[in-house]
Amino acid sequence: MPPPLRIRSARVIVTSPGRNFVTLKIETDQGVYGVGDGTLNGRETAVVAYLEGHVIPALIGRDARSIEDIWQYLYRGAYWRRGPVTMRAIAAVDMALWDIKAKALGVPLYDLLGGPSRDGVLVYGHANGADVEETADEVARYLEAGYKAVRAQTGVPGVAKPYGVSRDKDFYEPAEGELPVETIWSTPAYLRQAPKLFEALRLRFGDEPELLHDVHHRLTPNEAAQLGKSLEPYRLFWMEDPTPAENQEGFAHIRRHTTTPIAVGEVFNSLWDAKELIQSQSIDYLRATVLGCGGITHLRRIADFAAIWQVRTGCHGATDLSPITTACALHFDTWVPNFGIQEYMRHTAATDAVFPHAYSFADGRLHPGDAPGHGADIDEAEAAKHPYVPRQLPVARLTDGTMWNW
Repeated sequence: MPPPLRIRSARVIVTSPGRNFVTLKIETDQGVYGVGDGTLNGRETAVVAYLEGHVIPALIGRDARSIEDIWQYLYRGAYWRRGPVTMRAIAAVDMALWDIKAKALGVPLYDLLGGPSRDGVLVYGHANGADVEETADEVARYLEAGYKAVRAQTGVPGVAKPYGVSRDKDFYEPAEGELPVETIWSTPAYLRQAPKLFEALRLRFGDEPELLHDVHHRLTPNEAAQLGKSLEPYRLFWMEDPTPAENQEGFAHIRRHTTTPIAVGEVFNSLWDAKELIQSQSIDYLRATVLGCGGITHLRRIADFAAIWQVRTGCHGATDLSPITTACALHFDTWVPNFGIQEYMRHTAATDAVFPHAYSFADGRLHPGDAPGHGADIDEAEAAKHPYVPRQLPVARLTDGTMWNW
């Protein structure tokens, strides 16, 4: 049996190259180190406190190869299980440990998971505009860049700051300000606008491009059923987060009334958040992430469970996940048998400089690369140039002032 890789030290690095990221770096007594992502958009310092006050002291001296035992220790041993803070802290550790183990063996991470199931990972980009015409032009730009799948979001008449629409068309980051920005939402206006967008896109681009859309938890189950029905002629790849997932029976209602595929799960923390949705076959794609669900160790279990009911993966991949999570997701995507698609919101040049990585984009797909480990790292000198800047996500109100789901 090979000698243990004892964890000698672990520390948290917070950097803000355009947006905030929390990185955990674990070093072993044999000089092999690994990095993991612990970012929680708008609540970053909560994860930092959890890691520094509770997790790191318990890691020192443990064998970094014992990934499963450490995961169970941090999950079962916490007593206060699950939740976004705890599971992101566990995920940061888990990513770093998989990175260490694969580096020590000199293999890319996907080899430890069972080897590749595909030659590349299908990804989708984000096109948005102030109106239907501008959004269509942005979809064209993504297709010209080689994307085979595009998420489309458009402005809604009478709604300022609608979800998914930004001034910067390449890097959408909604978090801004030390206090949440309040936005206004109108469901009737949105339900009138969304079908017009996809009618225009199909007329302009035909049937071949895969088109996706994010509702972002804005509708009741019945409103979501209406939307799904109205979008059926335009053959969406999916409509995402049509209603908040706390009411899981609501997804069964949506399913009964539309064949438009449903994706959900970017805010999920564990298998238990998705269990009933999967078993009832109320969803088609699960958007749970390596970061949100406690790392690769737990996301593998969720994916295997989902495969029984033919639910496929569609991992969240917005800019609130660092390139470390993107790299881990791509190794997971390369292996997972029931893969569907991967969200790919590109990072800024400053972020890429802080987090050098081995993955690359070509012909509508991302490739994780063959570097040992997960292939992403943190340049601490670059990270130090970008100190933490407090930012929070917006909130939403209906036109009468009622608080709503952002």
